[in-house]
Amino acid sequence: MMTTVKKKGQRQLATALALTVMSMSLTACAERADVTLHEPGVYKGGVDPLLAKQQNPQQIQTLQERFAKGQSDR
Repeated sequence: MMTTVKKKGQRQLATALALTVMSMSLTACAERADVTLHEPGVYKGGVDPLLAKQQNPQQIQTLQERFAKGQSDR
């Protein structure tokens, strides 16, 4: 009688251990839902210091000249 009680206790312990290991291994595979949705053409970041420079005609001219120099060798 003692051996059946001991085997039953060991079986319950093994089942509990297996369930614990299985649940822990499944939680390691879970994905986080912290997805950032982006809209095309909409800037959602902080203040962009280059945005003001893009409005300056002198800056636009400088960038166009730099682009022309970089593309002239091709």
